[in-house]
Amino acid sequence: MSDVKQYILLALYAWAAVSSLMLILWFISLKTKNAAIVDVGWTFGLLTCAVVYSCFAPGDSLRKALLLMMVGVWAFRLGGYLFLTRVWKQPEEGRYQQIRRDWQTNINLKFFFFFELQGVLDVVLSLPFLLAAVNTRDQLGWVEELGVLLWLGSMIGEAVSDTQLNAFKQDPANKGKTCRIGLWNYSRHPNYFFEWFIWVSWLLFALGSPHGWLAIVSPALMLYFLFKVTGIPATEAQALRSRGDDYRRYQETTSVFVPWFKLAPSKSATASDG
Repeated sequence: MSDVKQYILLALYAWAAVSSLMLILWFISLKTKNAAIVDVGWTFGLLTCAVVYSCFAPGDSLRKALLLMMVGVWAFRLGGYLFLTRVWKQPEEGRYQQIRRDWQTNINLKFFFFFELQGVLDVVLSLPFLLAAVNTRDQLGWVEELGVLLWLGSMIGEAVSDTQLNAFKQDPANKGKTCRIGLWNYSRHPNYFFEWFIWVSWLLFALGSPHGWLAIVSPALMLYFLFKVTGIPATEAQALRSRGDDYRRYQETTSVFVPWFKLAPSKSATASDG
């Protein structure tokens, strides 16, 4: 079987599995009236892809086991965090409430396609996993080892970011306020920053495989989504709706993505504060 046919067949297996997962989660969202479960599904959909590739791809067993470990730890940490903070005994997140208001009609059907689109996106983004899983070489190269180290550091950074934000939200005195503790004092989205570097680490892990350079599609797409689609724009729009001027002041002085030193507020912001 040619490489292209093999890749397509494995991707179809993954799509069938993830599509089924998203269908189940869509039914659950109809029952709970909380579409935020799609975020949890997106995370575990990627793990599903990694499991499918590890089961059916002909690659080295140790490499596939390491791949499953990295994706599994990432999925259970992030997916568990999203489930506990956005789904379990939680009201539907503001972003999805706004989507319902914008869509107005045929909302459930539109959410069905939204859920299934996340499954397709999972398959596209899982390209680094597929490429690593078909690699039959029995030793890791130094670039792959570098990818594992970057993954570990990024996982720690994202976990710290999420823990700091969750602790801030748990304090009732902080209701309506913007988190400025720890890493959030230096970046408005440190969790997204470290999340993106996790995707860069998977690119590095795939580079040791045949056609591994194709994996650049995944971190490139993630960066686009974070800056232009569902990441930073939606999160900041909701923050402005819920926190208003406090968040505007935060925007004026804090780096949007890369953790950095505080910025000087603009004259207009200073004048409005006065």
